[in-house]
Amino acid sequence: MHAMQYRITLPADYDMGIIRRRVESRGHLLDGFPGLGLKAYLIRERGGGGGSPVNQYAPFYLWNTPQGMNSFLWGPGFQGIVDDFGRPEVEHWTSLAFEHGPAAGAVPRTATRRALPVPPGEPPAAAVDRALGTVRELAATPGVHAAALAVDPRRWELLHFTLWEHTAPAGAGEHYEVLHLSAPEQHTLQTGRHW
Repeated sequence: MHAMQYRITLPADYDMGIIRRRVESRGHLLDGFPGLGLKAYLIRERGGGGGSPVNQYAPFYLWNTPQGMNSFLWGPGFQGIVDDFGRPEVEHWTSLAFEHGPAAGAVPRTATRRALPVPPGEPPAAAVDRALGTVRELAATPGVHAAALAVDPRRWELLHFTLWEHTAPAGAGEHYEVLHLSAPEQHTLQTGRHW
């Protein structure tokens, strides 16, 4: 499994209704996309309920296969993003763990993203073990739809991504609103740790 996200920061006075209408009209196009575990169509609104300092469109993906990810990136789906917003930096991480939460059957309304560096003096395996414990705890929390943990070993960054049925608690990371969830292969995402 691979995690992927691009974050498109928009002007402070940008009409986020444009993004809402975009997702409403196009979000369903990936509801059956081969190789896609899930795609959360995420936004943050400046001054909104999550306390965001920016307007941002920031879809987050969990891919079951690299072929699915490649089909999207080199196909018409991502080209639509490039045509409308320019070519964003695409962040990607190797998956370490995925867990369904108690609210797995509900439609998630919010998401959190928390990126943490692995301290230079800490053995990477120790940092990952600690993070695995955190993702298991998160996944057992009432209101959690799903929790994922991934790593970028180039930057030694751990990424916690959590989908919530309702409002995420304060301190859980950057808060996003989920406009739509495409989850054609969510049921086949490998659970537990990924090695």
